[in-house]
Amino acid sequence: MPGNYSQVLLQISIFALPAIFAITFHEAAHGFVAHRLGDDTAWRMGRVTFNPLRHIDPFGTILMPLFLLFISGGKFVFGFAKPVPVNFGALRHPRIDMVWVALAGPGTNVILAILSALFLYATPFVPHVAREWLIDNLAVSMEINVILAVFNMIPLPPLDGGRVAVGLLPDALAFPLARMERYGLLILIALLFLLPMLGDRLGVDLDLLRMAIEYPATYILRGISWLTGIAL
Repeated sequence: MPGNYSQVLLQISIFALPAIFAITFHEAAHGFVAHRLGDDTAWRMGRVTFNPLRHIDPFGTILMPLFLLFISGGKFVFGFAKPVPVNFGALRHPRIDMVWVALAGPGTNVILAILSALFLYATPFVPHVAREWLIDNLAVSMEINVILAVFNMIPLPPLDGGRVAVGLLPDALAFPLARMERYGLLILIALLFLLPMLGDRLGVDLDLLRMAIEYPATYILRGISWLTGIAL
């Protein structure tokens, strides 16, 4: 029994640590870029920090990922942090600066994925007792950061991709898309859970969100592999 608990804790640490780092850097990047572009809301609230406790949402960062980890056997893990507050009206050029603030989070995750791949070159110098655990953490870090980046670039407010789309599209398309933000979370829940459940009953694969994330994430990971020389 103690051995089973040890395995569970080991499995949790391999997923939890990379996820916490990915979410923390993602949110801090939003606040940092917003501060540089004129809005100090997140800065004043202490959200431009690498302290994960400032970004953790008890349900979205801890309970939901653990629940999904256990029911999916590690095949699908999803979570979210407390969004960094941004007053887009305080930005020097609100519409285009909103795009840069939104891109900062996913861009940081891609950078973290690349760094995780490069750190694998240092693992031969790590003591054997911790080497396998570190390799697993770095591999999971690559995947989680890429998945988080791709997921957040889905063009649906309040996701980062939705804010990018609102900032770049002409008004005739941007305004209706912006008004969808109040329903964004409900749409995501439907795509994440309800549509796949319906597909299971109908015998059809309706997990559209997984497909929308899986294919671009796979190509980005292949690109990182080519860039760093790390075989995946």
